[in-house]
Amino acid sequence: MPGMVAFGRRWGIASDDLVFPGAFEMLVRVLWWIGTLILYSYHKGRFACGGGGALHSFLVGLLVILGFIICSLGAIVYVSAQGTMTNPGPRRSMAALVYLRALLYLPELGWACLGAVWVSDDSKGCDPATVGAVIAAVVASWIILLCTGLGVVFVFDPLGSTRRGPPSMEPLGVRDLESSERSQFLSTARSLAVKVWENRLKLLCCCLPQDDSHRAAFSSIAQLVSGFFCDTDLVPSDIAAGLALLHQEQDKKEQSRDPDVIATHSPSSPLEDLEAELERATHCMQFAAAAYGWPMYIYSNPLTGPCKLTKDCCRRPTAEYEMVGGDHLGCHFSSLLLSSGLQYRDFIHVSFHNQIYEIPFFVALDHARGAVLVAVRGTLSLKDVLTDLSADCENLPLEGVSGACYAHKGMCQAAGYIYKKLVNDGILTQAFSIAPEYKLVIVGHSLGAGTAALLAVMLKNSFPTLKCYAFSPPGGLVSKALADYTKDFVISVVLGKDLVPRLSLPNMEDLKRRILKIVSNCNKPKYRILLQGCWYELFGGDPDDFPTEMDNRREEELSQPLLGEESLIIRHSSSYQSLASDDSPAHAATHLPLFLPGRVLHITEDGPTRRSCLARVRYRADWSNEMAFRSVLISPRMLTDHMPDMVLRALQSLTERPFSLCPSASALDPV
Repeated sequence: MPGMVAFGRRWGIASDDLVFPGAFEMLVRVLWWIGTLILYSYHKGRFACGGGGALHSFLVGLLVILGFIICSLGAIVYVSAQGTMTNPGPRRSMAALVYLRALLYLPELGWACLGAVWVSDDSKGCDPATVGAVIAAVVASWIILLCTGLGVVFVFDPLGSTRRGPPSMEPLGVRDLESSERSQFLSTARSLAVKVWENRLKLLCCCLPQDDSHRAAFSSIAQLVSGFFCDTDLVPSDIAAGLALLHQEQDKKEQSRDPDVIATHSPSSPLEDLEAELERATHCMQFAAAAYGWPMYIYSNPLTGPCKLTKDCCRRPTAEYEMVGGDHLGCHFSSLLLSSGLQYRDFIHVSFHNQIYEIPFFVALDHARGAVLVAVRGTLSLKDVLTDLSADCENLPLEGVSGACYAHKGMCQAAGYIYKKLVNDGILTQAFSIAPEYKLVIVGHSLGAGTAALLAVMLKNSFPTLKCYAFSPPGGLVSKALADYTKDFVISVVLGKDLVPRLSLPNMEDLKRRILKIVSNCNKPKYRILLQGCWYELFGGDPDDFPTEMDNRREEELSQPLLGEESLIIRHSSSYQSLASDDSPAHAATHLPLFLPGRVLHITEDGPTRRSCLARVRYRADWSNEMAFRSVLISPRMLTDHMPDMVLRALQSLTERPFSLCPSASALDPV
């Protein structure tokens, strides 16, 4: 960072991002040059075939052009490797080198056309091997030109125009920010950013119907995303380097902790309670995973799953349950039967209907536990992703709760949809008419977990004894008042360093602030950070001992947005406040804080974080609280720990034998 300015605009790459692509292209060009030289040497003095003069000129010209290109690429790689992410001074000549490299595309294009003409018209009578080699060179030229064009499109920044800004672009605070010119500029920039992100979402979701609900979702998500990114000049590689450094910093802190420190349990959650909740959570997680239908069943059983489902998918016996849409071949319901262990007669209502804010769920009788079970599906479609990303806060009024009550908008809407189905359509009434002595239990994973928790809040007054098990719920779900209210009836289960329970807008603001701080503190070039980070992720080793000082730069300079001199959007952000101060997320909180619901049961791996792929996995479980998940942890397992099959395996390993606070000795499948 900042983004590179060339051809009158800011681009989505920085001047230190050209080391790896430049080195790769240079390797290709050197091999190409050597091959061309061999071809020329082989035919030297023997250009007597038809069009031999054109072939001679083509090969000589290609050698000269490739030589210039290789020299320019070498200079680009060398200059791009200089300096650091926040010190682009040694790379100030990069723009001129980029212009030179772009200029060399013109003769290369001309020579590619010349080669194509020679191959098509003047190659008669020439050695077929020679013709084939020239054809390969021409094709390679066109492929590289095409890849270059695609690369330009990829790094094009729609917000990068430098012609929209005010005449002078002094740092924030120099000019009067209240001036009408400045206010109008910022308002126009923000509107443009929202429009750009809205168009990106529409392009990404072009297969979805463009109705009012989807357009409203696109607009809401675009406002959040544009507001999150528009105050930084970070390019994607800066974020990758910052994440690599953060992972190593977190591992270093974790390794320095006293291993003899034992987690303490609160008096309200004794060991017996923990053991019982683990048993119930393991049982309920089977239904939460089953709600995903056939994709999760085949994912969990790749060898036997397809065969078992094939036999059952097309059989449509008389159903004793009500089914709503989305399962034309019956594969979803067949996988429900195989995964849950329930019978046809146990299901009351099964819905595979899926729209934005409307997610699939099923209602069944769990005779083993004496419960009317409501299982809500997690994210499995693009529409579910839009529901996830609708992360604005929505009021959720609740009598008898002191404090502000608000929750994640998308999941609140989804919970309201299911609530209306359960209550207004009489589904729960039907279930309890069959088993009036049963208790209501609501389960879900990920998006389904957040929706299940909010659904439990809505149904609590009508069903005082209900229980909710939320597996891997999103961290940005409910306000603190609602989180405290749900502790009596919601259990959140989190595995390891799962990203989703730590995912909220304040936490992402905090992560952005940490990335800015750590890349500002590091005086290593970006290409070395990325290389060392990849090695560390793949092969482990000791965390990189990166610098922690400001490298002779004033901290107060970093309290301002790190924007390019000609960046379109200049706006003050709390992400840059107190970069060297306390690491509390509160310093960066610009959104209403949201938390995990209920009591939190945290399952962690016991033993070294690095192990062989054949090593047995051991887990331990402890009670935690929502405040322990207010920071994103960077880890290769931050995504795999979220998978429902991994959560189910971890729970099953803890309940295979009598539970103790000591690590479980039971083995799992290799992971």
